[in-house]
Amino acid sequence: MEPRDRLLNLGLLAVAGVVWVLVGLIVATRDPFLDAIAGYLGALLIGLAVGLTAIPLAWLVVFSRHRRIAYQGDWIRAGRRGGWIGLFVAVIVVLRLVDAFQLPIILFLAAIFVVAEVTLSAER
Repeated sequence: MEPRDRLLNLGLLAVAGVVWVLVGLIVATRDPFLDAIAGYLGALLIGLAVGLTAIPLAWLVVFSRHRRIAYQGDWIRAGRRGGWIGLFVAVIVVLRLVDAFQLPIILFLAAIFVVAEVTLSAER
């Protein structure tokens, strides 16, 4: 692991920590049923926080799977996977807000995200 990778991992985790603090402030101070925008702002922040947390973890999983060798596209792939995870969590929170949270819908969305990621990360 190069110092650049280590700094990027720590930087992303620090930014994720700041966003998690913002999530805590929104959740503790605003009610999504009284303030309509608070629920969607909370969903956006939760999705962003989960996505930013998932990016370094996804990179570290691939790094360890490649026997501690970092390849050129690993950060892009980790960023894309973190984005998918953050978007999935944000959609789950929004579905919960509008009372449309059902297991078949969640499984269908998960299948869509998995198929999209497998398609985009297929090696040619």
